[in-house]
Amino acid sequence: MAISKVNRLLAERDIQSLMDTALGKSPAEIVVVNADLVNVYSAEILPDCAIAIRNGWIAGVGKLAPGCIGPETRIIDAAGYTVIPGFIEGHTHLATLITPDHFVPHAICSGTTTIITETMEAYPVAGLDGVMDFLASMQEQPITMLATAPALASISPAGSRIPMADLCAILDHEAVIGLGESYWQAVLKEPELYLPRFRETLLRDQVLEGHGAGASGPKLMAYAATGVSSCHESISCEDAIERLRLGMAVMIREGSIRKELSAISAILDRNVSHRRLLLTTDGVNPLHLLKDGYLDAVVQKAIDLGFSPVDAIRMATLNVAEHFGIDAVVGGIAPGKQADLVMIPSPDRIEPQCVVAKGKVVWETGDIMPKARRHAFSTHSRNTVHLGSAVMDASRFKVDAPKGASASEVRVMKLITELVTKETRERMPVVNGQICCAPASDILKVAAIDRRYTPGKTAVGFIQGFGLRSGAFATSAAWDTTDIVVVGADDADMAMAVQRIQEMQGGFVVCDQGKIVAELALPVMGLMADEPALVIRERMEAVTSAVQALGSKLSDPMLTLSTLTTAAIPYCRISEEGLFDLKSGRYHPVVVESSETAIARQ
Repeated sequence: MAISKVNRLLAERDIQSLMDTALGKSPAEIVVVNADLVNVYSAEILPDCAIAIRNGWIAGVGKLAPGCIGPETRIIDAAGYTVIPGFIEGHTHLATLITPDHFVPHAICSGTTTIITETMEAYPVAGLDGVMDFLASMQEQPITMLATAPALASISPAGSRIPMADLCAILDHEAVIGLGESYWQAVLKEPELYLPRFRETLLRDQVLEGHGAGASGPKLMAYAATGVSSCHESISCEDAIERLRLGMAVMIREGSIRKELSAISAILDRNVSHRRLLLTTDGVNPLHLLKDGYLDAVVQKAIDLGFSPVDAIRMATLNVAEHFGIDAVVGGIAPGKQADLVMIPSPDRIEPQCVVAKGKVVWETGDIMPKARRHAFSTHSRNTVHLGSAVMDASRFKVDAPKGASASEVRVMKLITELVTKETRERMPVVNGQICCAPASDILKVAAIDRRYTPGKTAVGFIQGFGLRSGAFATSAAWDTTDIVVVGADDADMAMAVQRIQEMQGGFVVCDQGKIVAELALPVMGLMADEPALVIRERMEAVTSAVQALGSKLSDPMLTLSTLTTAAIPYCRISEEGLFDLKSGRYHPVVVESSETAIARQ
């Protein structure tokens, strides 16, 4: 069994040097003086504290021995400022839009010194080698970066299977500290598939991360009984309290996908402990990262909503560290802990002025963006979009009507919100034996094309609510799948968009009238752009504007398109196998067989 990164860090500390510095026998490398210290262990704000740092670790806190400061010691005067532990991101998805090395500088400026990310996106499209490459991109960075192994849940059978040998290899990686989110419906439906994965994780003293969206009562109890220890899907105070009472850590999301902090802040009026509440983003895309910030903004919002500064800070530091069992290294400011510190104006003003990570000053206000180690992704990771030998043309997206029909009833994915769908049925026109979409009624075609297991395998259906009057919109960054997903009013434009994605080896593409009008290349696993956040933001804005110019009123059409394949959001989804109903757990044909057709076939 591999030694975890946490235990390796602890074992490799020069403990004698920390003891000598604490006793004043040898000087520290860095000493912070005159700090108001937020002590997350005692829930106090302690005035006039000093912090001694040696070899990346904290040797002393409070009133230091006289010999701690020597002629070579760097002194940071925190007079008038507050020092807090570096923030810890407990649940995010870094393999989305931007590579980790381009994300890290922005995380540092926000005061984030530890990130724990899912790897669930990388495995379906790039396999074990892709996950290992992704993990390698996070190593030797200025901040601590950890990960969870992919639990995998997909409406596509191929996308929900990971060989046990591959899973164990990932669990044994030194940066991996748990099994990533497993959807409760999948766990209760297929315990024979998931429980062996859980066992392998628990045997390694690692955590099981949860996804309990919509679960309550006996179903939530059954899910918790498996050992799943967290849930980031609470959308109300009552959801949060139910999970707290079952022993789960509640991760409160405030990111690009969902924002639930305001709703859950009603918990302030309830007499419950906040010690198992965690602040997280569940992912922040480059557009929101540059506009709104990262964990600094989340902690500030918690304070503005009424959480005490100490509680809010602890919800993004010690609480997270304790949940993952890494509090021996990170999460607080105390002797023997890794020196991850952030200087802010006051406990209720989360505006990082100076950031220390792994015992080094990595950023100070007024500096240029901090540096991160650039990672060269492998040829394998840059070659993950394969459509097979079949020609990608308009004929790929035809939907055959029953013989002789002048119109046909079809199942339609209808957007209820920008993420949630339901199945409806519509009578659609038939031309030359093909069922046509009806852009004037906002009914478009939607297709999923496998790019890995059965390259080029395609399923076509219909969708309402996307709003395109013409053209097509496609992406390779579809959730929980190996599919490219495309929505369009024109079959030829759909084909062009998908073909362009293969040429770029991933991305978002908008086509109209036979021309590409906007695109964002995602050449790393078809998921990530190897570009700075500013460049990605500009291209995201161009893609969004292009889709909206074609008629869509969706605020974030990129997100809506990406989520049409996921098993995490109800109710009607699509994969290369066809339309899937999450309520029944079954695929259904797009064309609804009429009673006349059924009789004729008998």
